[in-house]
Amino acid sequence: MSDIDPASTVFVFVHGAWHSSWQWGATQRALAALGAASVAVDLPGHGFDAPVPTGYAVPDQPALTTEKSQLAALTMAECADSVLATLRGVRHFRTVVLVAHSAGGGPVSLAAERAPELVDRIVYLSAFVPAGRPRFADYIAAPENAGALGGGLPLGDPAALGAIRINPLSPDPEYIEELRQTHYGDTPADRFSRWRLALSPDLPLAVVETPVEVTARRWGRIPRVFLRCADDRALPPATQDLMITEADRAMPGRPFTVRTLPGSHSPFAARPGELAAALVGAV
Repeated sequence: MSDIDPASTVFVFVHGAWHSSWQWGATQRALAALGAASVAVDLPGHGFDAPVPTGYAVPDQPALTTEKSQLAALTMAECADSVLATLRGVRHFRTVVLVAHSAGGGPVSLAAERAPELVDRIVYLSAFVPAGRPRFADYIAAPENAGALGGGLPLGDPAALGAIRINPLSPDPEYIEELRQTHYGDTPADRFSRWRLALSPDLPLAVVETPVEVTARRWGRIPRVFLRCADDRALPPATQDLMITEADRAMPGRPFTVRTLPGSHSPFAARPGELAAALVGAV
């Protein structure tokens, strides 16, 4: 039995690139069975309201590599605003645990920096931590990240599109296999075929390129946990460890508590029950 009181603790989930709130559903059900409340955020430009390129879902996908994204003007601050709105709505819980996955670490960190009084603990699930380097792009380009997969997924020129665009509807089996190996390497193939169809094609460029500045007085005062994914091929363990090390060096007064999970970049797809148990154990 868990010692979490559902009347006093809530987990707030923030998804990563191309994902949305619905990918947390199985983990939320597993958390509920452990006695924990939760809510999942849709960052702007994600979820059912996400705009897609006009040719995305039509035959031959015309102009998919050249049409400017409708999300090109979206800012990191707007993404953080959506997290803050949810945090304000759950502050009646005694303990609020903010959980970020992957690129969601940027908006989560900025939200926590802006309003640390709304957060009691942050969990980074193989997620970007800006304390050492302020842009996610800085870690993506680091030598430690050289072993990452997914370099063949972006379409067109991200700077011209205003987004990092992928094609979950691609008819190319090699492209789809790279997508699977990068994000869902240990998810059964039949389930992955459904998961990929739920992805959005555009990640606003601001999410990876905008610097996020955090301070010891605000973000740094919040207890933090990093859940490493041992077999991650989107953000390899070496890159995860680099972020942890640099954050602890920048904020030595409150270092990360680190736990390691088996499997790939998306444990919410492959083993949501284990992820829920790890989250409860981490707090």
